[in-house]
Amino acid sequence: MFVRPTALPDLPRVVTLSEDAAPGTRVAEVTVSCSTTQGSPNVTLLCIEPRTPTAPTVTPCTPEPGHPFNPIAISAIGAPATTFRAEVTLRAGAELNARRVNQYTLVLRAACPGEEEVTGWLFIWVTAGQVLRCDAPFASAGGDVVRVPADVAPHAPLHAVLPQPLGGLTFRLRTEGTPLTLTPRGLVLAPTSGFSPSRDTQTFRLDIEVTDQHGHNCSGAVTVEVLPSRRPRVTILEPQRDVMVPEGSGPLEVVTQVHASGDNVRYAILSPVVPALFTIDEVTGEIRSTSRLEVAHVRLLVRAYNVLQPADQATATINVTVQGTDRQAPSCVPALYVTQVHETVSPGSTLVTLRCASPDGAEGSLSYALEGLPGSRSRFRMEGPRLQVNTTLDYDSQAMAALGFQLTATIVVTAGGQPPRSTRVPVLVTVTPVNEFSPECPRGLTFTMLETAPFGSVVGYVNGTDRDHPPDSLEYSLEGGSGPTQPFSIDTHSGEIRVVGPLGSPRHTSYRLPVRLTDTHNDLDPATRRSRLCTVAVRLQAVPEPRCTPEVQELRITAGRGGRQPVTQLACRSDPDTAALSYTIAGGNEDGRFRLDGSTLSYIPDGLAEPRTFVLLVEVRGGPGAPRSAVVALVVHVTPRSTTVPPSTTARRMTLQKEPLVVMRREAVWHPPAWFVAVLTVAGVLLLASLGCLARSLACSSRAPSKLLLGKSSRDVAEQSRGREEQGHPQAGRLTPLHTRAI
Repeated sequence: MFVRPTALPDLPRVVTLSEDAAPGTRVAEVTVSCSTTQGSPNVTLLCIEPRTPTAPTVTPCTPEPGHPFNPIAISAIGAPATTFRAEVTLRAGAELNARRVNQYTLVLRAACPGEEEVTGWLFIWVTAGQVLRCDAPFASAGGDVVRVPADVAPHAPLHAVLPQPLGGLTFRLRTEGTPLTLTPRGLVLAPTSGFSPSRDTQTFRLDIEVTDQHGHNCSGAVTVEVLPSRRPRVTILEPQRDVMVPEGSGPLEVVTQVHASGDNVRYAILSPVVPALFTIDEVTGEIRSTSRLEVAHVRLLVRAYNVLQPADQATATINVTVQGTDRQAPSCVPALYVTQVHETVSPGSTLVTLRCASPDGAEGSLSYALEGLPGSRSRFRMEGPRLQVNTTLDYDSQAMAALGFQLTATIVVTAGGQPPRSTRVPVLVTVTPVNEFSPECPRGLTFTMLETAPFGSVVGYVNGTDRDHPPDSLEYSLEGGSGPTQPFSIDTHSGEIRVVGPLGSPRHTSYRLPVRLTDTHNDLDPATRRSRLCTVAVRLQAVPEPRCTPEVQELRITAGRGGRQPVTQLACRSDPDTAALSYTIAGGNEDGRFRLDGSTLSYIPDGLAEPRTFVLLVEVRGGPGAPRSAVVALVVHVTPRSTTVPPSTTARRMTLQKEPLVVMRREAVWHPPAWFVAVLTVAGVLLLASLGCLARSLACSSRAPSKLLLGKSSRDVAEQSRGREEQGHPQAGRLTPLHTRAI
């Protein structure tokens, strides 16, 4: 018999609700239609999915205890009632805020008595109300409190009155005489000149009024507490310095450096206002020449200050004297050397030979030295005018990566005399990579998988290594590709191995996968690549498969009185025998007359009046959630316990007892549900196969044909059982012995 499901004709539907709605407001009415008048339906609010304006993606459907809706109220429409009205209302104390949650998705589940349940969706759109409301703590009596340090940057944003201001709002500062500024967008800014340094906490209270485009307003307060700064003040270590520079010094040469302590220190030249000969690096404090220097005396006034607190500053006086000389510095070719070398260049190799000459022609009086950062300078050495490699230039080292794979140094060529004359030759050497090493296979490339692993299951990861830079820049490939004999694939970049075909064929209990590791981007020439072949072992783990003997049983019992009555115990085991078996009655137990305690089947007497035959299907699994199972068919003939008849009533020949047989025959015409017919059909096919084996066995053992009782249908067995009962009942107070016959 077809059961029509409960209908929710109004859903899905979208309703609009103002955030000003009061508690108890009816949000929506949903019609529930039933096919019968057996009773009112059960409508439940399964879950609520809130959505915020800043996160439009619907969150997973999880019940929220604090949602703003009451349980569904049901009322009938007309009599007899087959149509009902389900009302969704706001609960007491519900507060809606369209800026926080602007949509609720309600999932309703409805079920009429005896009908299938259905699920519908009700979308509630929350709109902004007509009244402008300010959120706490801004609108509270104490207002919002903001704490900032005294050394915050001038005109820096300190606080936003509304975290997400709506369009059309205007902010007005009602507090007068405050150094703080309020922008039209509701941002509180620090004073233009910053906060004054103080050892005490400074407090500023701002009363702010917010007005929307319709004239609605709300107000609140923001208190800004300025905490004393704990940072050290800017101090110049040497406020007075005299510097001597030889005449002829080239542009951008370092003359001296100013050092100051403090936080966020920057440097600037105050005097002269437009310096012509010198410039200062605002970060490092290095003073360099801007052109070739001539004899002069310059007084520089240098300022060191905190860039976030300009009032925190200090000054120093630098006296620079350029000494005159009538002698010139040596000249060299090349005046600038730039090259690139492979990382495999051997120590002692000559990179360049300088050709330098002194103005007086005395080349033997020239000396050569290197200067620069130690990390780069130590890689080279000077052998007279020859620049040579001092150590290995390992491109794959962290030290080389920290230098950006570029080495810089300066060759200082000095001529004798007083004062000494020097010429500097800048050197820039770029180190290029060489693919020196092959990839290495990781250890422990053995994985274990269930032989029933589905398509797409992750087997494991191959994490190869390569000592060349960039490290572990590898590509992975499966030799031979994927196929029936190799049902796996590997990700080119991550090395992830997945299942792409069926496993566990009789010929395969394990697989050996040849995985090739190939390095990339490890050489100046992209075509120069190295590879290594690794073997990955995948072992298949057998899944327990239950087996029961026999698979079909016919049982006869006489219903007793009292508690449970044992019927039989199933003989099942798993292969391999590593997991405990679980037993479930999958069909035929609609009345709930049978129970399973482990492998023991019990019958629960409940006053059965006539003999009855039950066909039970028991599903046996190798554990909870095991993918494989076995089905055992049990045909149980239950005969009710008969009562003793007095001798004086024997003349009636038990006519009254035979009359119920008509009813029994009518009940035997059973119309099972569709799912049971499908299961019984499969069981019938298995039964026919078992009968063929039994017939062959009976022919050999010459057993009586009457033993082939299970070859008949369950209806014939039931009718024969009734015929035997008509011939006579067992004596009162005596139970029929338990007969078990297996097919």
